[in-house]
Amino acid sequence: MPKTLGKIRPHLTQNESLLFELSHPGKTGYQLPELDVPAVDAAEALGGENVRTEIENFPEVSEVEVIRHFTRLSTWNYGIDLGLFPLGSCTMKYNPRINEAVARIEGLAWAHPYQPESLSQGAMEIAAVLEQYLGEIFGMDAVTLQPAAGAHGEYTGIMLIRAYLESQGNPRRKVLVPDSAHGTNPATAIIAGYEVATLKSNEQGMIDPAVLEAAVDDSVAAMMITNPNTVGVFEENIVKIAAILHAKGAQVYMDGANLNALVGVARPGDFGIDVLHSNLHKTFSTPHGGGGPGAGAVGVKSHLEPFLPTPRLRQANGQWTWDYNCPQSIGRVRAYYGNFGVLVRALAYIMAHGGPGLRKATLDALLNANYLRAKLAPYFQIAYDAPSMHECVFEDTRQEAKGVRTGDIAKRLIDYGFHPYTVSFPMIVHGALMIEPTETESKQELDAFCESLIAISNEIDTDPEMVKHAPYMTRTSRVDEVTAARKPIVRWKP
Repeated sequence: MPKTLGKIRPHLTQNESLLFELSHPGKTGYQLPELDVPAVDAAEALGGENVRTEIENFPEVSEVEVIRHFTRLSTWNYGIDLGLFPLGSCTMKYNPRINEAVARIEGLAWAHPYQPESLSQGAMEIAAVLEQYLGEIFGMDAVTLQPAAGAHGEYTGIMLIRAYLESQGNPRRKVLVPDSAHGTNPATAIIAGYEVATLKSNEQGMIDPAVLEAAVDDSVAAMMITNPNTVGVFEENIVKIAAILHAKGAQVYMDGANLNALVGVARPGDFGIDVLHSNLHKTFSTPHGGGGPGAGAVGVKSHLEPFLPTPRLRQANGQWTWDYNCPQSIGRVRAYYGNFGVLVRALAYIMAHGGPGLRKATLDALLNANYLRAKLAPYFQIAYDAPSMHECVFEDTRQEAKGVRTGDIAKRLIDYGFHPYTVSFPMIVHGALMIEPTETESKQELDAFCESLIAISNEIDTDPEMVKHAPYMTRTSRVDEVTAARKPIVRWKP
């Protein structure tokens, strides 16, 4: 059992049967009124082969049993409303409740994408204002809100570059991607029809301009760069990197997944980026841990604007309208106009903070990450001797000497009441522990998190085998992850 720390919050372990196992014959969870229309023989209307009298093994439970079942299941989960969620490279940011209230205003929540423009002026104004604000934050000339998520924004951005280069007479054939990139970057380039060439990072975890210069020729369409990159380090040569690419007619694409470290402090458009996407759900507060929805707004410099997805918002005679007459557009990348609820939350977040507030949030995120780095550095090996931005990345070299790896430490961290950090990413870091606290965590929460990791470090020194078999305080102890991944059992059988 773990050493007693003030922050220990054992996970709830109420046993809960499957809904099928709670079933009792004859129970129902609904009541229907008497028919007020003539009865229809389903077999006669649909054909006997399409009708069945019962669904075999379908659970028969009351409404209260269903409610309690799913409520109990929800208590097994760990969410950002419970405590620090230190996943790095994902910015699991707290979502202020005012954002939820605004997104659920009846006129916004129930707006239909097909309703006439005359009835949609308010929603269109929200989109237009958000585009304007994001353009200012990005340092870009135009923004589209249509992409549905980060990787979708990447795809849109690379397709914009392809369309632009085609208009210049040659789409080229290659995209450069650093070895520190998110896995979606090379996948995006390939889907867009490009070959991928990988660039090796230098000893500071950054792109080496000399290596880049040797790799760029007339076949390179673009470079996809994350800044700050996935080891939490700002690419200090970014202006020189952009100049090298532009000199060869190539474009600079920025993966803006880590924009939480830049907002209000530095603008990608000012340091040479031609196109970037921003995960609005990360940087501007809609949590996405449940798998979505997201929003991957894309900002571009003016030479790429004609290729943005259609329709585009325009204003004429004081009214907003959708402009479909965009002959150079790459076309739609999504039905309708984007994940509107996420856009509303993003605008609410931006307006609530204002310019000075956004800058302060960024500086607080950087301060929190560097506070963690300073407290944990005596116990865990920092991956690169370069200044950390919004997240810090350690490696498990010291713990590996005792036979304990980053995954073991993450499992033990669950016993101390915290969600694990990002494990084994980025791939270029040996046994990576990637930690991103965000700006909203208090010093007390950060101290409790550090005390837990320090306690685990001490446990590794005295009883490494205990750590290797964690967790102990969860409903389910350690599982065989390989078997779970390769031979999942996802269907209930009686």
